[in-house]
Amino acid sequence: MAAVDFVSFVDDLATRSGAAILPFFRTTIASVDKSRGGRFDPVTEADRAAEAVMRRMISGTFPDHGVVGEEFGSEREDAEFVWVLDPIDGTRAFISGLPTWGTLIGLTRNGSPCYGMMHQPFTKERFSGDGASAKWIGPAGERPLLARRCADLAEATISTTSPRLFEGAELEGFERVERAAKMARFGYDCYAYCMVAAGQMDAVIESGLKPHDIVALVPIIEGAGGVVTTWDGGSPAQGGAIVASGDKRLHEKILATLKG
Repeated sequence: MAAVDFVSFVDDLATRSGAAILPFFRTTIASVDKSRGGRFDPVTEADRAAEAVMRRMISGTFPDHGVVGEEFGSEREDAEFVWVLDPIDGTRAFISGLPTWGTLIGLTRNGSPCYGMMHQPFTKERFSGDGASAKWIGPAGERPLLARRCADLAEATISTTSPRLFEGAELEGFERVERAAKMARFGYDCYAYCMVAAGQMDAVIESGLKPHDIVALVPIIEGAGGVVTTWDGGSPAQGGAIVASGDKRLHEKILATLKG
């Protein structure tokens, strides 16, 4: 699989999935709560349509590859190459008409994230990376992504989707970090991670993530010079409690603060 063919294929996945999603955005589309009585966890016809398109393209082009998707489950998870898809990361933002959602297209090789793209079709932005480099393409052109240097938590802008998603010791750990940070911003889902890669924010702290929530974002942030781990410093490939930082020095301080 030549690198140029792979990158082109991911671009095609983004284009086709975006075309499936946009007709539903800022309409009266209904959502279904898939939480089964827990926290509100919506899914829409746009999610399903976009993932179905990507799965058909992957199976037709790379029939030996595996696929892990939020809406339609897993196939061939033990394959060398596995695509990890989240058609709309930030469905709550999507159904609220806010453009902070995105389509996450990730690829693992032997279980490790090796390429990722976050596509925001409404704003016409694509953030992509392979762990060694990362770039942004949007209406203003194309540029490399470079996380900013910030070693001091007191100077850092941090983010999480919502503090209400933490409980118990995790909530206490996040609140320690929030108190020590310069500023905290909430509610941006995958867009916040891309802002860390772009040097606009310094860290994202979350818990309870699934692989489809994070795999695509890891090569983008690492390609921009940042770091992504679990709260205990392990691999983020399986999700869980995750910290993504633009500066490794800051990352170490956040992990230590989370532990108390």
